Amino acid sequence: MLKSEKKMSNFGNKKTNYSFRKFTAPFITIGGLLTSSLPTMAVTDSYRNDYRVCAAQLLSVGVSKNQASQGCASALRPRELSSCVTKIHKLTQNTPVDAISSCRQARRPEDLATCVVSISKSYQGSENSATLTSCSRSLLPVTFAECVVGLRREIDLSPTQALDTCIDVSEGSSGSGAVSTKPLGVNPK
Repeated sequence: MLKSEKKMSNFGNKKTNYSFRKFTAPFITIGGLLTSSLPTMAVTDSYRNDYRVCAAQLLSVGVSKNQASQGCASALRPRELSSCVTKIHKLTQNTPVDAISSCRQARRPEDLATCVVSISKSYQGSENSATLTSCSRSLLPVTFAECVVGLRREIDLSPTQALDTCIDVSEGSSGSGAVSTKPLGVNPK
């Protein structure tokens, strides 16, 4: 008798389990769909969204709505673009309008900002537009800044002479003793 009661109770449990699954499956499915959409909504509607951060930072330093939208939308790394513009504007005498153009064209906007700020600090604010232009032309802006700052501290050079010397430096000699005419670390425009 025990075996038959046990079989009956197993049959009853299977029926209960089936009806429980049938009843809860739609709720679990709906709940899963709702929770899977939450992270997407959070990313697009929060400050983890790089485009939103970019636009907010550019607008806060006085970049026009049109320039901010075009700059952020065209940037591969919008947060780096706005960080570059903000850093250059706050730590040098360059305008955000001048900075956004250079930062948009830079392969590494953060390196560009480091270059401009480092050289501008060593010059104490003079030659800001020439510094921005030269750092923009350099393929290795941090190395370029080290060159300019280092030469200027040890050799009595004007800001313009230091910028020109470092941007025009040649790669060195090829095997024949001739000096290469290709500038080192320069991004031709």
